[in-house]
Amino acid sequence: MTARCLVELRHIEKSFGGVRAVDGVSLNLYPGEVVAVLGHNGAGKSTLMKMLAGAYPIDSGEVRVAGEKVQIRTPSDAQRLGIESIYQTLALADNLDAVANLFLGRELLTPWRTLDDHRMDADARKVFLRLNKNFSNVRTPVRRLSGGQRQVVAISRAIYFNARILIMDEPTAALGPEETAMVGALVRELKAQGVGIFLISHDMPDVFALSDRLAVMKNGRLVGTYNTADVTEDEVLGMIIGGRKPEGKAQAERTCT
Repeated sequence: MTARCLVELRHIEKSFGGVRAVDGVSLNLYPGEVVAVLGHNGAGKSTLMKMLAGAYPIDSGEVRVAGEKVQIRTPSDAQRLGIESIYQTLALADNLDAVANLFLGRELLTPWRTLDDHRMDADARKVFLRLNKNFSNVRTPVRRLSGGQRQVVAISRAIYFNARILIMDEPTAALGPEETAMVGALVRELKAQGVGIFLISHDMPDVFALSDRLAVMKNGRLVGTYNTADVTEDEVLGMIIGGRKPEGKAQAERTCT
């Protein structure tokens, strides 16, 4: 199948000293799609995503965004390309409220170069409500928010700054069932808006509930990429633990235009 990719990773490689952390991995992502990136700790999945996010330099290989070859050397480069990351730790300032966290480091200014508090408050409320109609604690320090509400703040920050490609690292870790369901609803809302998501997760129910395709890595290499609906949890675990491709299952490799 041919489609316009949001992002295409071609033959990406990364070494740390004598260890090949990512070894010739190719992977792509389409609008409104969730691709789960799976593997044991040390498999290379987080390193691959951190290169896309600009946290690590790429040793070799090519990244294309919307069909154009790009250079991503810093997180700012990634953000300019519409790539945002949400890590398990969320990187929120606990003493600041939700509005301040949304614009942290990217505050809006008036023509007189002062903080435009009115516009930031109004814009923040709009984007919070877009993701969660019940979210009203916008002036509460985020340390007092629930885990699900903190995820709303982190995801809202990405969406406000026009993320087209979202990297979500263990978004439901340490959340209860209700908050996990909230994050699932946020992911589905983002998909409906055409955002493409790379999902790093060890939670198989999340993977099967949220992802369209899954890519399994082991020892820095890609074991395979499959439509999530075409494989079982046991087959996925076989790829993660033993590097075994499922018998009789076709890989879900789609060609970018």
